[in-house]
Amino acid sequence: MKRNSKIYIAGHRGLVGSAILKSLQSKGYNNIVFRRHSELDLVRGDEVAHFFESEKPEYVFLAAAKVGGIVANNKYRGEFIYENLMIQNNVIHSSYKYGVKKLLFLGSTCIYPRNCPQPMKEEYLLTDVLEYTNEPYAIAKIAGIKLCESYNLQYGTNFISVMPTNLYGPNDNFDLEKSHVLPALIRKIYLGKSLEENNWEVIRKDLNNLPIEGINGNAQENEILEILNKYGIAKNNGTLSVEIWGSGRPKREFLWSEEMADACVFIMENRDFGDTYSTNQKEIRNTHINIGTGEDVSIANLANLIREIIGFKGEFIFNTEKPDGTPRKLTDVSKLHSLGWKHNIELKDGIEQLYAWYLSK
Repeated sequence: MKRNSKIYIAGHRGLVGSAILKSLQSKGYNNIVFRRHSELDLVRGDEVAHFFESEKPEYVFLAAAKVGGIVANNKYRGEFIYENLMIQNNVIHSSYKYGVKKLLFLGSTCIYPRNCPQPMKEEYLLTDVLEYTNEPYAIAKIAGIKLCESYNLQYGTNFISVMPTNLYGPNDNFDLEKSHVLPALIRKIYLGKSLEENNWEVIRKDLNNLPIEGINGNAQENEILEILNKYGIAKNNGTLSVEIWGSGRPKREFLWSEEMADACVFIMENRDFGDTYSTNQKEIRNTHINIGTGEDVSIANLANLIREIIGFKGEFIFNTEKPDGTPRKLTDVSKLHSLGWKHNIELKDGIEQLYAWYLSK
């Protein structure tokens, strides 16, 4: 990419998209286009085609997706598979049709089987059944990988798929119904600490910034206590507890979102589709690239780490009636390292930075 190359970021306001935009701007790229959802609905093929025909971007970062945690994935199954398939199909096909030089498609490590051997290598894709709670989303992302792969093989396009591990960072989603585990734990433990200290000013400010099911900081105290209790933040007999879904035993890997963006820009600048597979392969498949740290932590240990950073003194209650999800999701990042990129920010430092960001917002 040249500094004046026309670059389109789909999903520029999301966790990864906003980080990619920031990374590109810091490197001096000055011809970046993007659209808000109100200006361009990526689910609508006619709108996407018109955009590509009129704007003619040279490079595309496909970071737009319908995303959420285990609750949202399981509850909105139809929406997750339909909207993600439509977004991917429309952007990837229009990129081919209107001559995009290179596209980077962002998926997720949930594409791998529920009981996948650890760490997860790219070659383990489609070797066993998926985790049920996020199966629709995973199938959509697998389709995106295969769409890029197939267009490359048939039409000679240069579309690369990257599969990030669990991401966290600035502009994360802290909505307790729809957020992923790390930002959800930060907010729940922060609210737990505030309730523990009887700091209603902080609680009301937090709810005014981000209401929970319509309950904001102007609600009656009993209404606030009721909604906090619904989401597992409760005070009983002077003891404050925070509920965590599942047993706490599953392990997860986390990557700072701005490092994910750095990896994406590095790949777009330095690597092509031909670098993603061995020339000795009889069948070209599993060309996607895992992006992660190669290190993981149990949910229980993650909660304790956040407790230490925030200063929460209450207890955790692990609700084993709720699903654990995939037992472990650790990526094998040897392919990524061989392509020339490795992470720098460790988990504790990243959580401290995200907590500071959350407080500032």
